[in-house]
Amino acid sequence: MPALEPGAVAACPVFAEEPDVAPPSPDTLTYSFTLPAGPSSPRIARVATRAVLHGHGLDDMTDAVIQVVGELAACACRFTPGGEVYVSLRYREGALRVVFYDGHRRHEHPRLLAACDARRRAALRVLGCVVRACEGEWGFGEAREPGGGTRMWAVVPRGGAGRYVRCRA
Repeated sequence: MPALEPGAVAACPVFAEEPDVAPPSPDTLTYSFTLPAGPSSPRIARVATRAVLHGHGLDDMTDAVIQVVGELAACACRFTPGGEVYVSLRYREGALRVVFYDGHRRHEHPRLLAACDARRRAALRVLGCVVRACEGEWGFGEAREPGGGTRMWAVVPRGGAGRYVRCRA
């Protein structure tokens, strides 16, 4: 590398915006982030999701998806006190896929597993109503990723989310 002349200033390269780069579209929506499992995390997840949807031109999905994210975040934080929750947002094939991973390991004892699943299902009652109104799908089960825990997910079709908004108006 050539030496700088005395008095010369070295600068990092500056990012130049390219005018021919297309703005974000629904098909480029792929985000994931980790939140502490605390009382403010559902709000943070909703705010981040709202910004992501707006940035990718999916404002018509906002009401339904924000409700889904809030419900999943609250449940994940409730089942993982003091830990972290992982959030994934992906738009594929006309639907937004929302996934939350929490640190609550699945129970091995059948009665404990059934009781815990019943608690989680009860905590996700509103989520179920919203997803059904959007003609989507949701569920939960064992996380296959290292570290274990539970994976909760919802698929919200764009058309169904639009109908959900009109239904509420």
